Amino acid sequence: MTRRRSSYRSLASLQRDLRACRACVEAGFHLESLPVLNDFRGQQAYMYGQAPGVVEGTERRPWRGRAGNTLRRWLELDEEAFYGAFYCASVTRCYPGRAPSGRGDRTPTQGEQELCSFWRDWELRLMRPKLIVPVGGLAIRRLLGLSGLSECVGRTYEHEGAVVVPLPHPSGASGWLNAPENRELVAAAARLVRAELARL
Repeated sequence: MTRRRSSYRSLASLQRDLRACRACVEAGFHLESLPVLNDFRGQQAYMYGQAPGVVEGTERRPWRGRAGNTLRRWLELDEEAFYGAFYCASVTRCYPGRAPSGRGDRTPTQGEQELCSFWRDWELRLMRPKLIVPVGGLAIRRLLGLSGLSECVGRTYEHEGAVVVPLPHPSGASGWLNAPENRELVAAAARLVRAELARL
């Protein structure tokens, strides 16, 4: 049974409830995992993706599959440094399953996104990160209200006192990364992220 308090005083208590969340299932949505999250260990940066993939759904830890390896390569971070720097979250927290087309994973519905926004809002309120990295078009839209990767990747924004550096999703499901000029934008964005991490 999903438990959501009216207020939280710590990320530890928030995560206890998040680990057991079944709000989307209780609302009738089909999911293929339990919530995926990593423990808060004092990270000052917040990584905000779309949804866990199949590997993440199995391991219940974010960015464990091939996309995570690509993301760490972009940022020039090994696993220990990556998880030490970033508290990793996503628009929705459970693996949504494959897309009906069979290509890639299913994009979470608007209803699922709204149900999960509760957790993000409390995480940001409690953590007050200095740096937020939204990864992929959906995460960028949910956080900043922006669309169009070419217009926002390689730039910095501000959200409630945090520096925001958008990145495209590293899964390769989109052809956006095939264009050389877009790969240059990714390299520029990764440099911005590394520079912000160095300031933390």
